[in-house]
Amino acid sequence: MLAMRIINLFALLIVCEFSNASRWSPAVTNADLIKHLKRRGVLKSERVENVMSLVDRANYSKYNPYEDRPQSIGFGATISAPHMHAIALELLKDHLYNGSKALDIGSGSGYLTACMALMVAPNGKVIGIDHIPGLVRQSIKNIEKDQPELFKSGVIRMVVGDGRLGYLPEAKYDAIHVGAAAPKLPKHLVDQLKVGGRLIIPIGREGGIQTLYQIDKITNETIERTPLHGVAFVPLTDKESQVA
Repeated sequence: MLAMRIINLFALLIVCEFSNASRWSPAVTNADLIKHLKRRGVLKSERVENVMSLVDRANYSKYNPYEDRPQSIGFGATISAPHMHAIALELLKDHLYNGSKALDIGSGSGYLTACMALMVAPNGKVIGIDHIPGLVRQSIKNIEKDQPELFKSGVIRMVVGDGRLGYLPEAKYDAIHVGAAAPKLPKHLVDQLKVGGRLIIPIGREGGIQTLYQIDKITNETIERTPLHGVAFVPLTDKESQVA
């Protein structure tokens, strides 16, 4: 009970902190954004800071790329707010190392996939998966503009598919990130996680209470679920529902 109170208090502090995001002085460059995230305590490690400094959000978001809020990227999809990407990378950083393999579900514009790929390079691999072909094509163009060496080296691969099922051809993964809220923890994703691997996923229904969870695979039969804080994500759904 005490542990849950501590988690709930932490969640409240996180929500309060980011409710003040609109009070930041406007960021006009990627460097400004990194400074803001660092000042707010979201960027905690030099490694994640360096990666986010290398991947310019302006190459992945046409509208207000440096504002700390979600932005439309077309096809009924959004790019998450920068602080959510920073949180995800900080949570996964120990599982994103040279030679590891990762899966980014709901890869959208390709921003977070590129960040993850830089962290596993030169010998690792990241798969970005989205069920909207137009988004996947656009993400490839974005990454080729921003980090073309990731494709040349084979570190990154973008595919069209139903992320709710994971991506079995490249399983198993050291790290999995899900950029949309599932109503419950998808068994397919847990199955495709390596023992010792970590999954970051928002769980909850659209318009209802959603919680960001850290899922650690202890053994093939055992996982550890850690609720982190409240979030508001678009639903992890099918192509037809998203573009309707």
